[in-house]
Amino acid sequence: MKLNRAALDRHPLPPVVDGDKETKGRILIVAGSREVPGAGLLAALGAMRSGAGRLRIATMESVAPHFAVSMPEAMVIGLPETRDGSLATAAVKAIREQAERMDAVVAGPGMARGELCGRISEALLECEAQLALDAALLHSLEPLPPHERRNPPVLLPHREELASLLDCHEEEIERDPIRAGVRAAELYRAIVLVKGVTSHVVTPEGEAWTYRGGAPGLGVSGSGDVLAGIVGGLLARGAEPLNALLWGVWLHGEAGAALGRKVGPIGFLARQIPDEIPALLPR
Repeated sequence: MKLNRAALDRHPLPPVVDGDKETKGRILIVAGSREVPGAGLLAALGAMRSGAGRLRIATMESVAPHFAVSMPEAMVIGLPETRDGSLATAAVKAIREQAERMDAVVAGPGMARGELCGRISEALLECEAQLALDAALLHSLEPLPPHERRNPPVLLPHREELASLLDCHEEEIERDPIRAGVRAAELYRAIVLVKGVTSHVVTPEGEAWTYRGGAPGLGVSGSGDVLAGIVGGLLARGAEPLNALLWGVWLHGEAGAALGRKVGPIGFLARQIPDEIPALLPR
């Protein structure tokens, strides 16, 4: 199926409601590392621009103060870390405690791969919050038994990460990305995005939507972090996982297309993408 505005009409977002920040959802973003501290900021911008109401960011304690200044809208939690810059074991408990208070969690953007990633994923999957997993956390994810969660997680792999999830070669995914996505959706009981110039959203039941819009400039550092934040923001507002991912992919792509018309087909920055989102959201 084509992922276009007509398809989205069959998968609506929750209506826009008046009220305080609690009515628009609470989101936690677990992201960043010493090497890539800004990934969490990009995800946070995506989440807030897609309508989330209350934002928390959990990141390395060494960079947390910088986050707090750069994103004054957020409550920032510094996660315990070791001397070499890895997350300390105590970070798992801290993340779990924060996640249990949230409507949605986005985890993984900019995080370093390490032995705790699997434990973080397990802890988050045990929480009731809607969940979107990205980047480092995908490499350590274990398959889920049927009906393990009330709401399926959203997975946001690029080709290398999808190959890791399926324990296969990237060429296999390139030959048949939809089939690979469906395999991952079945194995992890998840709604899966197969990222690429052409992107595919697939479900465990074998449904698939294909998006061919966007702009060449979306292929830039940080773009995927923004996408993760957009999806998370929609989840926080109460969107079903499939609807959040369909809309997230479309909003991200159309924001890139809008920048392509304003700035040029390439050369815009990932941090510019979120500013285009509010005008694209349904009224």
